[in-house]
Amino acid sequence: MPSIPSNKPYRVGRSRTGLGLFATKPIKKGTKIIRYFGPLLDSKKKKDDAIENKYLFELNDRWTIDGSVRKNVARYINHACKPNAESDVKPRKRKVFIRAIKNIEPGEEINYDYGTDYFKAYLKPIGCKCVACEKKRKKQRAEARAEKARLKAKAERKALKKAEKLAKAKAEAKAKLKEKAERKSKKKLKLNGHSTDRSLNGKHLNGNSRVRVAGKKSNVRKPPVSAPAPILDAQPAISLEAQPTAA
Repeated sequence: MPSIPSNKPYRVGRSRTGLGLFATKPIKKGTKIIRYFGPLLDSKKKKDDAIENKYLFELNDRWTIDGSVRKNVARYINHACKPNAESDVKPRKRKVFIRAIKNIEPGEEINYDYGTDYFKAYLKPIGCKCVACEKKRKKQRAEARAEKARLKAKAERKALKKAEKLAKAKAEAKAKLKEKAERKSKKKLKLNGHSTDRSLNGKHLNGNSRVRVAGKKSNVRKPPVSAPAPILDAQPAISLEAQPTAA
């Protein structure tokens, strides 16, 4: 790490993205914190225009600062979507200063917005790791978990309702089958009882002949049979008047 004079209100330290610049003293809003510097590159020169690194700071269409040198402590300042500082660019002087746009407390990391082009080229592909984006992702993850839990609970309620409906349908079907069986059984018993009653009354379903029930005598009395009158031998009647008188 580069040596920084003790009178400077910042230090280089470990950050969530590697190294970062942190305040060591209170920094008031509007204060120029540090200058971003390095060799000037002329875009009209092929040699300068061919240089590529993450620390290039474009001043205008022609001039660019190559801030990759180690003496440029400002290169350790990380990007933030909601920063506490900003870059104050002076193209004519070919200088850039990092200025506080909020009151910065000791121990707080100093950061500024790198701009849309840098964000799209370097940060978006890997995902921005600034505090604001981390909070946003954390919130999104929490919302996703809540939505997942809501959908799971909804599916469980739906499954429970379906199970209850199925159980109710099965119970109703079982009750109907039982009721049908009972009606069938009663009908059968009724038919059997009707047949027995008719048999006990001495009648068959297909006739009127009398029957005798086993173990019982019939209470029907037979009509008495009259004895035939005796037949007497017929004898001729003797008339007293017709007999001859003795001589």
